Amino acid sequence: MEILKFKLSGKSAFFKKPEVNTYCYFTYGNIHRVALLGILGAILGYKGYSQMQDILSNKKKKGKLEPSYPEFYEKLKDLKIAILPLNPKGIISKKIQIFNNSVGYASKEQGGNLIVKEQWLENPKWEICILLDCEEAKKIKEAIQNHKCKFYPYLGTNDHFADIEYLGVEEAKTIEDDMYRIDSFVFRDDVDILDLEREELEDWKSQGKPMPKGIFKYEEALPYDINEITNNYKLQRFVYTGNLVELEEDRKVYHIQDKNKKEIEDKYIIFY
Repeated sequence: MEILKFKLSGKSAFFKKPEVNTYCYFTYGNIHRVALLGILGAILGYKGYSQMQDILSNKKKKGKLEPSYPEFYEKLKDLKIAILPLNPKGIISKKIQIFNNSVGYASKEQGGNLIVKEQWLENPKWEICILLDCEEAKKIKEAIQNHKCKFYPYLGTNDHFADIEYLGVEEAKTIEDDMYRIDSFVFRDDVDILDLEREELEDWKSQGKPMPKGIFKYEEALPYDINEITNNYKLQRFVYTGNLVELEEDRKVYHIQDKNKKEIEDKYIIFY
């Protein structure tokens, strides 16, 4: 089985949190799976949430609710994806941006001007890995390899253009061990983060095993799925850590190598 690798980055990004819509619009701290599927859907030319207005109006006419997804999610929801943060320790700086929306109908106040306050991510970057085990994944590989897209890919909204850099395709190699260093986001419930003594780390190193990248943990509840009736986000707690971990579930760990640098860098990922 092969893995597609590409770098996703931009000058800024805004992945809106739906919980707050007064005073300021806030963003999630990292890209999440649903937003990433939206970017991949744009590359392939699939329809998004705008089509749901027609679907919802038809539901109202029928007088009953039926399960339905936007086209991009219906086609891509089964992709196996790993997200590797490239910002140090997974932390992306945020800044409040204030600007005017003066289209005339944005506000009911005199003049029709709306002052918008949004929290933007600054210089975000991730390495994205996709397991090429289905037809849709292979379509994405072909599009990214050939630098083609149907619609412009954005990092959340159309204020934030996405840069996509093809990194390569390599054979997927699974590994089995007692402890792991995971370089991608993982479900928090799937791992037990270890705090090893110095002697234990030295013994681990002497076996030629991957060493921890530092004592840090980034944790956040991020959208992982959407409700089939309302299309609202369904959240999962994700964690990114430099520590060694033990896996709580029967998850497959894949070993990849970054050969684009002067020194080959080993990385270990889990697909979700």
